[in-house]
Amino acid sequence: MRYARNLFAMPLAVTALGLTLTLGAPAIAAEEHDHDHASMQLQLDHGRKWKIDAVVHRGMDEIRTAMVKSAPDIHKKTFTPEQYEALGAHIMTQINDMVINCKLPEETDAQFHIIITQITNGVEEMKTLPDPGQGVEKIIRALADYGKYFTHAGWRPL
Repeated sequence: MRYARNLFAMPLAVTALGLTLTLGAPAIAAEEHDHDHASMQLQLDHGRKWKIDAVVHRGMDEIRTAMVKSAPDIHKKTFTPEQYEALGAHIMTQINDMVINCKLPEETDAQFHIIITQITNGVEEMKTLPDPGQGVEKIIRALADYGKYFTHAGWRPL
């Protein structure tokens, strides 16, 4: 399935419904856990990186691994629309798992959701824009930001 070009301009409930129809029921949890992160900016926790839990650690490792595995074909421009669809679905599965299962303090959670929003926007853009590379770049920037603002042993930007 393809997402509508203006998916993120729609209200959150419609967005969650679209994700649910495309990716399955776990997207509902993302809606329930979501906050207004559009107006927030990433910041450190009093000069220190935010601490994460094992769920976030595992999910972000999975997203990074998927991007690393996909990178050679993306760079060669041999990545197919079906592969972008599968990559996006895998990333969204990880995001939904983190949203449902992470146990972060409220302020940390709010900061982490900025990263989640950036990644989700990148997934949508790589599936809907004429140049999927723009969405991939957005995901890569979000992963770099994640490493700057959150503790994650062994994390390396792409």
